[in-house]
Amino acid sequence: MYKTILSILSGLFLTGTLHAADAPTTHPTPVPTQPAVHNVTVEEFEKLTADSKNIILDVRTPREFAAGHLPGAVNINWTDKSFGEKIGALDKSKNYLVHCAIGGRSAKACNKLNEEQFPNVYNLKGGIEAWTKAGKEIVKE
Repeated sequence: MYKTILSILSGLFLTGTLHAADAPTTHPTPVPTQPAVHNVTVEEFEKLTADSKNIILDVRTPREFAAGHLPGAVNINWTDKSFGEKIGALDKSKNYLVHCAIGGRSAKACNKLNEEQFPNVYNLKGGIEAWTKAGKEIVKE
């Protein structure tokens, strides 16, 4: 029985009926990779803020921002209709340290930055609430 099966298979290979070179070659379509969003703790976020090349991006409303924000933060309101346009004008070579009140809006904003191919995006876990609970500095306008 084995000899019969081997004989049939050998004949198929020799005649080219079952030949590896005849098999269709498929290459998976490369999937574009998106930069990763890094969710960081207050301590990690604070270390990142020490580098003046990093941009602190506060995505809360202007009213929330005026009530208290991280020193040096830039306010681009996530709920503003022009949010996409405003982030489109940002320099993609910079690192963006993003936060909101507790983390929901900043996570969405980070995903949007990610979709726009910003390579260095850091989201503050727990938002400015976690920042202030940790006793970190905020400034008021």
